[in-house]
Amino acid sequence: MPPFTPDRRLFPFESRWFDSSAGTVHYIDEGVGDPILFLHGNPTWSFLYRGIIIRLKKRFRCIAIDYPGFGLSEAPDNYGYAPADHAGVVRELVKHLDLQNLTIMGQDWGGPIGLRVAVDETTRLRALVMGNTWYWPIDTLMSKTFAYIMSSTPLQSQILRRNLFVEKIMPMMVKYPLADEVMHHYREALSTPTRRVGAAEFPRQLIESTLWLGDLMDEVRDRLLNVPILLPWGLHDLTFPQPYLERFREDFKVSQVLRLDAKHYIQEDAPGEIAEAMQGFLDGLPPTGSLPSA
Repeated sequence: MPPFTPDRRLFPFESRWFDSSAGTVHYIDEGVGDPILFLHGNPTWSFLYRGIIIRLKKRFRCIAIDYPGFGLSEAPDNYGYAPADHAGVVRELVKHLDLQNLTIMGQDWGGPIGLRVAVDETTRLRALVMGNTWYWPIDTLMSKTFAYIMSSTPLQSQILRRNLFVEKIMPMMVKYPLADEVMHHYREALSTPTRRVGAAEFPRQLIESTLWLGDLMDEVRDRLLNVPILLPWGLHDLTFPQPYLERFREDFKVSQVLRLDAKHYIQEDAPGEIAEAMQGFLDGLPPTGSLPSA
């Protein structure tokens, strides 16, 4: 059973379910046309993309998944909750739905998870949309300090017992305050300590997944740098400041940038601008099937 039922006034989508190797996962699949796969980070879920999907589903097939332990998906006891595990589940869904001419959008941890899927499924790929994210081993003092602090025993306890990410961190990482009913949807998805294991694990994985991120960085540079990419970027995000954006611009040969008056959760701060830019970006690409080789 899902942890709660979303309010259809805020999340007017049909819930769908997929029996993955890690358990039952929740996803939505709205609209028709070339598919866009939306991948969330921490501590969010497919709800994060509601404002973008509602605007794009008349032109595109919009799919958003909740990783195991997030959103409405099952929180299995025997699951690792590492980004490699999440990427494996997402890839299973991509193959199950047989998605072709695929655009992958990722933000926060959705970036490296989505790029891992893109590397493994390049023949299905049309384009990328990456915002306020990264795909290499963390290498700044701020990111390392954040990882070590949030991985400490006291902070891990706060995440598990008091839902620290939702209650304290997330409100600081949006430019415009989230309405009570919106916060309710983030709280209820992580309503018990058992359902917060994944949220607690993500900061630990900033260090634990160093080798995985290193391999991903190498493979992205080998296989994806000719893939067209749109970079919607919140300019007031202390977690992923502009040097992260510039690194993407330097690495990818065909890029467009959308600079946003937003903080980290760009989907909450600027859904309309992002949706409009995505439609223009995708409409301006060459016909499907003509992706340049790396």
